[in-house]
Amino acid sequence: MWKDPIVEEIRKIRDEHAARFNDDLEAIYKDIKRLEEESGRKTVNLKPKLVQEIPKAG
Repeated sequence: MWKDPIVEEIRKIRDEHAARFNDDLEAIYKDIKRLEEESGRKTVNLKPKLVQEIPKAG
């Protein structure tokens, strides 16, 4: 099976990052949020959209 070198590189980086936090999802999330804040870039947080119920025919 052919392996995409870009995908493999991203997976390696992801695995290394997760290993730094012993695969603790909460710690990984907090680190990513910290990196977002330190980057100084604008981030967007979209609220979920409400879906209107469609009346049933009949």
